[in-house]
Amino acid sequence: MDYLLQKVAYLKGLAEGLGVAESSKEGKVLVQIIETLEAFTDVLDDVIEDQMDLEEYVNFIDEDLADVEEDIYGDDDDDYDDEDDWDDDYEVDSDYDFDEDFDELDSDEEDED
Repeated sequence: MDYLLQKVAYLKGLAEGLGVAESSKEGKVLVQIIETLEAFTDVLDDVIEDQMDLEEYVNFIDEDLADVEEDIYGDDDDDYDDEDDWDDDYEVDSDYDFDEDFDELDSDEEDED
């Protein structure tokens, strides 16, 4: 951000050093462009500062939420991310024919009509 502020300050100094005056049409345009760039850098600086404050606030909320979760759920380290943690009783039978069961259900519905 400082780089942008330096560039705008350089342009402003360059315009003053070259004697760009608001009395000419081109001078008015250049002075207005430089003033607009200064306004942009000020606003951008404020946005960056607000974003940093917001990030800090979110981090505090995250820490507080972690404390609340620990109070409510306790210290539960039972994560089932590894395949070894899953029970083998719940494996899907790859030989199962879903189409056959669907055909049976479909024929049962036709019999009811």
